[in-house]
Amino acid sequence: MFFNRIKTKSSQRFLTTVLNSRNKEFNSDKIQSVGIIFDYNNFQDYDFFKLMFTDLGLNINRLRFIAMIDSEKDQPNSWDAFYSKENFDWLGHCKNTEVNEFVNFPFDLLLSYYKPNSYELNIVTAMSKANFKVGLSAEDKRLHDLILEIEPKDTSTFKTELIKYLKTLNKI
Repeated sequence: MFFNRIKTKSSQRFLTTVLNSRNKEFNSDKIQSVGIIFDYNNFQDYDFFKLMFTDLGLNINRLRFIAMIDSEKDQPNSWDAFYSKENFDWLGHCKNTEVNEFVNFPFDLLLSYYKPNSYELNIVTAMSKANFKVGLSAEDKRLHDLILEIEPKDTSTFKTELIKYLKTLNKI
């Protein structure tokens, strides 16, 4: 119990440090690469994203997914990257090489497609070197540049709203 509180406190401190160190210089370039992070237990429709971005003219090879799963034992057979809570130390740092590769790639757009928030999802979003971050939850407004307050299961509304805002921002 006591160690859980210490772990939570140190993890939140690390998240705040990462968020405060973020460089918020945006470029006005069109979107060429997209990273998508989601909670595998709540959403698994890869094809929705693939279809949406190919319809927008993005090459399918420029999409990259990473999903959080409950346990390493539950890892589905897939070519995409996965991580779990087990990959984090008591200070909140991730020890997974797939996560480190994902967060260090300079995506033009990062979609944080999850609700509700969890530390493990938020820290990957915060650590990402993506230029523009879009999320579904306004629980921590520091994480995203654009927040669409939509439930993950409402994919049609999400698609409509995302396209509308990306066109307005001249990103597509």
